[in-house]
Amino acid sequence: MSKQSVDTNSSSTPGPVVLVIMDGVGVGTGDAFDAVAQAETPNLDALRDTALYRTLRAHGESVGLPSDGDMGNSEVGHNILGAGRIFDQGAKCVDSAVKSGAIWGNAWSEVIDNTKQSAGALHLIGLVSDGNVHASLEHLESLVKRAGADGIERVFVHGLLDGRDVPDRSAHEYIARAESILDEASKTFGGLFAFASGGGRMTTTMDRYEANWDVVERGWRAHVLGDARRFASAVQAVQAFREEAPGISDQQLPAFVVEKDGKPVGPIRDGDAVVVYNFRGDRVVQLCRAFLEGDDFSAFERERCPKVTFAGMVQYDGDLDLPPRYLVRPETVSGTVSEYLVECGAAQFACAETQKFGHVTYFWNGNRSAKFSEELEDYLEIPSDTVPFDERPWMKSAETADAVIEAVRSGKYQFIRTNLAGGDMVGHTGNLRAAEIAVASVDLAVGRIRRAVEAVDGTLIVTADHGNADEMVERAKDGEPSLDDAGAPRWRTSHSLNPVPCLISPAQPGAWRLRDGLNHAGLANMAATIVEMLGYEVPAEYELSLVQPSEDA
Repeated sequence: MSKQSVDTNSSSTPGPVVLVIMDGVGVGTGDAFDAVAQAETPNLDALRDTALYRTLRAHGESVGLPSDGDMGNSEVGHNILGAGRIFDQGAKCVDSAVKSGAIWGNAWSEVIDNTKQSAGALHLIGLVSDGNVHASLEHLESLVKRAGADGIERVFVHGLLDGRDVPDRSAHEYIARAESILDEASKTFGGLFAFASGGGRMTTTMDRYEANWDVVERGWRAHVLGDARRFASAVQAVQAFREEAPGISDQQLPAFVVEKDGKPVGPIRDGDAVVVYNFRGDRVVQLCRAFLEGDDFSAFERERCPKVTFAGMVQYDGDLDLPPRYLVRPETVSGTVSEYLVECGAAQFACAETQKFGHVTYFWNGNRSAKFSEELEDYLEIPSDTVPFDERPWMKSAETADAVIEAVRSGKYQFIRTNLAGGDMVGHTGNLRAAEIAVASVDLAVGRIRRAVEAVDGTLIVTADHGNADEMVERAKDGEPSLDDAGAPRWRTSHSLNPVPCLISPAQPGAWRLRDGLNHAGLANMAATIVEMLGYEVPAEYELSLVQPSEDA
């Protein structure tokens, strides 16, 4: 594979290629519930008038998910953007392992054998959801049934409640489905199979990138110590919280513990086994650290750290070997665009605020934390706010733009990538007006970056990893907004299935045109586009570039 720069021609790029990923900014219907269309976006509007413009597929089979009914997400989107080709992702990998039986290999055998030997319990921690973004109820069911068949007599589920990847305020329905699985296992195998603790995913356990360790501590206290508000059942907990805070989102429900005879039904103790059944890593890495790190763990006071057999559904961080024991081996992603550009000698800069920093580094690099080159790559993390995102919907758009502009002006880098988080993180709140402000803030950042790129004769590419803010209401089958009993819109807090925009503004506008025949192009086509516009030979295994030299160039 040649890594030499292509012969100089009218299409080669004199300045850097700058990629801006507008997280969660898709192309929606344009109606009143499309925060992207409703937001003030003069910079994006002006860019579309002059740039090469098309949309890209960012969900389903186009990004390696099981079906086109599966929403894209930030992890998958950045994986595919950076890899330049489509490979099996999260849910699909686990589905295949369950179907083949590979999931019941060495790690599962260790979990079962150690639990039996110590007469312990098996604890399953994860998102109670069928959104197929972080976890799947089908996978939970497979684990519960197999544990029973393998002779485990006590199985407890510590379930995090979704409200983002599935319709909000549906937690009671998913809890009922999980409890049905547990009840059936109890009848079939005997023993105790029960829901033991839980909480909303944004308050309990599922923090990411160390944005707020308090979230993990609440989960630890509930799951391990049995220290949270107690209820006779998980459904009762949800009902009580909703009565006390009408309209509360599932993702914001407080931590709780299920009790029986005045005691927590299933706290995690010495000799037990713990399996985290989420297949997406970013929101469970910190929980893994809490279980696996020794006395030097300092993120919070654990009070008691039980000696358990710990496993993940997959390995969530290969560079940190975290966790060392896992059930399903994901497909290895090598030859990412950043790795290839390092081999070409191209200097690179990546930055984002905390909430998306791992996406432009770890996920972009094929699930690799370390740089490919300390000399050629610079990373910058901008600390995110820890307040609810709809309270400061502009997030760190301005600070991120500042960092990108400084990198552009430095003249040091050939490729610069960044993520603007507002469309996704604020979109998840279900707050339409806040989402409009978030998108407007992203637009302002894009405009500032564009001017800096044009000043150095660079190329600007603006796209997104999936939709979200473009679809802020649940829809009925006919496409009309879904309304509750009071006639109010049912606000949507999950991603959309919509395509995403792709705007390419080359240093020499007349030198490039959109490639013919790519009617179904997706995120996987981005890596080749970056490589081609930098003037390097595109690796043969990459999906085709979105652009080609103009016939008139």
